[in-house]
Amino acid sequence: MSDAGGRLPADEESALRSDLDDPGSRFRQRFEMPAGPDGRPLIYLCGNSLGLMPKAARALVDEEMDDWAALAVEGHFRSRRPWYSYHERFRDSGARLVGARPGEVVMMNSLTVNLHLMLATFYRPTADRHLILIEEGAFPSDAYAVATHVAHRGRRPDASVLVARPRPGEAALRTEDLERLLEARGREIAVALLPGVQYLTGQVLDMARLAEAARRQGCVVGLDLAHAAGNVDLRLHDWQVDFAAWCSYKYLNAGPGAVAGCFVHERHGRDTTLPRLAGWWGNDPDTRFRMPPEFAPRAGADGWQISNPPILALAPLLASLAIFDEAGMDRLRARSVRMTAYLLALVDRLPEGRIEVITPRRPDERGCQVSLRVRSGAKGLLAALTRGGVVCDSREPDIVRVAPTPLYNTFHEIWRFARILEQAAA
Repeated sequence: MSDAGGRLPADEESALRSDLDDPGSRFRQRFEMPAGPDGRPLIYLCGNSLGLMPKAARALVDEEMDDWAALAVEGHFRSRRPWYSYHERFRDSGARLVGARPGEVVMMNSLTVNLHLMLATFYRPTADRHLILIEEGAFPSDAYAVATHVAHRGRRPDASVLVARPRPGEAALRTEDLERLLEARGREIAVALLPGVQYLTGQVLDMARLAEAARRQGCVVGLDLAHAAGNVDLRLHDWQVDFAAWCSYKYLNAGPGAVAGCFVHERHGRDTTLPRLAGWWGNDPDTRFRMPPEFAPRAGADGWQISNPPILALAPLLASLAIFDEAGMDRLRARSVRMTAYLLALVDRLPEGRIEVITPRRPDERGCQVSLRVRSGAKGLLAALTRGGVVCDSREPDIVRVAPTPLYNTFHEIWRFARILEQAAA
């Protein structure tokens, strides 16, 4: 991607050549590409919001529909992929995705529902340790979930929710500031609930370092991986994270409202006495259909399931994770770093003044998403990008989020985006 002097080339021919030389570009053919009115594929840089549809997803959903039509209730055990055990198909692939061990991950519910289930188990406030730590500007659903759990325990959110803030004039959180906060207030913190990737800025937090700092103070460590799963390397088991949850419709390309994921470290999964909000699908499968009056949770993350899995919604996730297994998360991450470096280099060539990058520049502190602060007319700039055939998104009042995704975006699309951005900014 660079010339002899180490600088990223800014010409179209070099961008096209980079795609031809990159073996990772072949996975683009596995996805449906939305087209504009002229029939030309749009420059889709919005995988941070909704990933593109894997072509294989349609066939998998159709097969389940056919089995439903032909087998009806017998499909639970006689379909091509029996519905009764369908969720177990993600036991290994889900664990590989987030650096877990088989049994620590289950695909179920939605992200916020899973956060509620985890907080019901792991937020056990006492008089001395009752705080939940979140970051300023946390995704609203996380903030709502945290506030309601505090209130359900008879406490006031303004007294029991501790907010970590960036330094004045900065957009990103500093790891050393979070460590100091944990050291100073850690004995009061019951749960540290932090993002793997901050949804607004695109900052990748040092999850391993922060998990260790929180554990030293006796805090339960939870992660919201909505923008991290399928985006950055994760090692949840080795980092000794207590729990994590993520959605599957962003970088995991499982479709709108897709079934989410949940991680529970095996040291908790083995403890079937932990309090939880129970449902029959979390029950021990050896006794599930005996309909016992008392709940006997299955060991592992599966023990937090509530209801039987939604098969038609899980089929697209099965299609997507097969691509991730083939591509390899380490190779995807390496390609993503090259793509965002190219994007940043092109943005830096724009005239100064109107557009500021608020995503950290260090490769280990950014994922696919690059967030741009537009100093005036953010809505107008986004509209101009849309007219130019670009799909990205914005967050009030002045942030435009751009996410070249390594499974299906190209260097040439990044080059084209930069040209359209330059025209729009002018």
